[in-house]
Amino acid sequence: MLINKKITTILFDLDGTLLDTNPLIIKTFEETLKHYLPDRVFTKEDIMEFIGPTLKQTFDTLYKEKTEEIIKYYREINRKLHDDMVVVYPTVREGLELLKANNYTLGVVSSKKRDMVIHGLKYTKLNHLFDLVMGHDDVTNPKPDPEPIYIAMERLNCSKENVIYVGDNSHDIEAGNNAGVVSVGVAWSLRGAQYLKQFNPDYIIEDMKDLINIIHEVNNKNGK
Repeated sequence: MLINKKITTILFDLDGTLLDTNPLIIKTFEETLKHYLPDRVFTKEDIMEFIGPTLKQTFDTLYKEKTEEIIKYYREINRKLHDDMVVVYPTVREGLELLKANNYTLGVVSSKKRDMVIHGLKYTKLNHLFDLVMGHDDVTNPKPDPEPIYIAMERLNCSKENVIYVGDNSHDIEAGNNAGVVSVGVAWSLRGAQYLKQFNPDYIIEDMKDLINIIHEVNNKNGK
């Protein structure tokens, strides 16, 4: 429902949305699973299912007795490989700069630890564009629960009528829909646009700069 919307704020997922971290995440999972579960075979498709949930959610289903130890190992590998494997998706930097130039408030709401979110934004020189950065350690109930978006709105002093949430995964679309904000999926998602459509996003974008057109469309529908 896009009634009574007046968009002022755009919130983004990070991995797979702004930064292409998918090769890094897959490689980190491969190394971690090989170390802790050497007798099990995980295909790339299996590992893709781990992208989106928090590490605790994932490893609790695989080896709950050692979840915290495995998460620590995963993060060590991930940090070691990060800077050699992470890049900004095409059109993202230009789209963010355009939104900022038009005085929109921008935030990142991610399911990864906040210090690594900040590291990724600083490494890719995107950090100066954001008014808010949140990780899973800022919330009790991660996506697809709406709590992360609710907390972001509270910190930015805006309401659901003012917000777009942009992501690449089912958890992102569901979180946006559950929070009552405009939900947007990115066509460059690892699973593709068709996969995202089944979760009923309000929009799918091919280019980050499309967000300006979406904002104008939503606001014009409401006579803003």
